[in-house]
Amino acid sequence: MPDQLLLYIGATITFLWGVAHLFPTASIVKGFGEITADNKNIITMEWIIEGVALIFIGVVVAGVTFIGADNNVSAFIYLASSSLLIVLAIISLFTGFKVNFFPFKLCPVLFTLSAILIFLGY
Repeated sequence: MPDQLLLYIGATITFLWGVAHLFPTASIVKGFGEITADNKNIITMEWIIEGVALIFIGVVVAGVTFIGADNNVSAFIYLASSSLLIVLAIISLFTGFKVNFFPFKLCPVLFTLSAILIFLGY
């Protein structure tokens, strides 16, 4: 049961950070100033995709934990999800972490924390 708690906490952090990505999308795009419509669409798309990907990871990890975590498929999902979160943390560390806006600095921390919780819960 404690292992499942770690999995659920990691999934919840990931899910909620994904949801949090969706709300400020318009203001994030506006923050780029006057850019072409294509660039606005690309930034909007990428911002939403990251949020949806995080939501998906959270839902899948929580879902397989709820259904039953003691099988090879669940193990693969936990390892793949942890690995992807570490990759996102590294990317965020070298990009968003340099931005002078606090929520961007949280990304690598939250991604790493979630990855560790999911891995330890596995």
